[in-house]
Amino acid sequence: MPVNIPKTDQPRVVIIGAGFAGLKLARKLYKHNFQVALIDRNNYHQFQPLFYQVATSGLEPSSISFPLRKVFQNIKNVFIRIADVKKIMPDEKMIDTTLGTVWYDYLVIATGATTNFFGMESFMKNGIPMKSVSEALFLRNTLLENFERAVTRLDKEEKRRLLNVVVVGGGPTGVEVCGALAEMRKFVLPKDYPEMDFNNMTITLVEANTHLLHGMSPEAGDKAVSYLKGLDVEVKLNHKVLNYDGEEVELEDKENFQTNTLIWAAGVKGQMPDGVDPDFVVRGNRIKVNSFHQLEGHDDIFAIGDIAYMETEKYPQGHPQVAQVALQQAKNLAKNLLNIQSEKAQAPFEYKDKGSMATVGRNRAVVDLPNLRFAGFPAWMVWMFVHLMSIVGVKNRLVIFINWLWNYMTYDQSLRLILRPSSRSVEKQKRNE
Repeated sequence: MPVNIPKTDQPRVVIIGAGFAGLKLARKLYKHNFQVALIDRNNYHQFQPLFYQVATSGLEPSSISFPLRKVFQNIKNVFIRIADVKKIMPDEKMIDTTLGTVWYDYLVIATGATTNFFGMESFMKNGIPMKSVSEALFLRNTLLENFERAVTRLDKEEKRRLLNVVVVGGGPTGVEVCGALAEMRKFVLPKDYPEMDFNNMTITLVEANTHLLHGMSPEAGDKAVSYLKGLDVEVKLNHKVLNYDGEEVELEDKENFQTNTLIWAAGVKGQMPDGVDPDFVVRGNRIKVNSFHQLEGHDDIFAIGDIAYMETEKYPQGHPQVAQVALQQAKNLAKNLLNIQSEKAQAPFEYKDKGSMATVGRNRAVVDLPNLRFAGFPAWMVWMFVHLMSIVGVKNRLVIFINWLWNYMTYDQSLRLILRPSSRSVEKQKRNE
């Protein structure tokens, strides 16, 4: 059964995924002679770089999410459909979704990335990922519930296990969540739970590489280690995890950690829709494309963002899976689709690296620009400005700015709410599925 999308004489561009790449492409195309069908399992765009602030009670999820229909209000040639894509059918030029089938003239796969557990089942079962707003909320609930349980426990070992947190993965997400948790431990939790001694709470960051922030400069990684140690975070470099049973983390060197909370931030892999030729799938579960974002042999199927793997002379292992790549690829593909319609030559994609950055808490950040590296308070201000300006929606920017300002002035937030779905809503959701 076909999905209810009006018939049109305009070329139809179907975009799977409303992340940075998919949303940017839709916003670039709607002013031109295209019908755009934007398909996502959520009815909102998520700002992934700030998931960790939702997880640590710094921001509410609504402030880093923006309704897709709000973005395209009064736009008559953009159609949003909330569905999961079941299969791509290139021969029929259609995709099959949970709502039905959708035909396309051009198909753009922008499904992004999800957590990569590298086949380690114990971490998949017991670890907590942070690749969506719902996962960030689950982590927030878990942390707060553990604190509530710890305050009632008499057994010291059980109390310590409930308080301890282990983070696996020393990229920006792992570093930033450790910094936020350390500041929470220092400034907030002692006031919320005056009867507990949070000197007994340990935060441990485990990284398999020899330095943090892989992809940034070694100096940035060293500075991040210095900042984290200044916040009493235990940093374990060149350590590999082997197993986690929900209470104990086992490392390769047999050093173990007791914790009820393990946050997995160690890697990502592409979210691959069914129907993509396995010959095009490469390392990291990404889709190999040419310099025009096309799958080989398919002039009408494109992939952009984290799911896309494009080898170039400068990036022989593919581009980094960051927002700037996704945004620039969307912009280039929009131009190429217009060129195709005008029977002009397509422009090959060339990534312009604008730099990388990460924050480790109040007044602590590292910034790597193409010709400049700096850290500390200036880097922290740059980090805040760039992230604030990248948020979709003026209201969201204002809310986040007020939250950050309030937190800076008071060293506190009032967002530590345990929000659980009711049993009735869970049962209803299962019936609908």
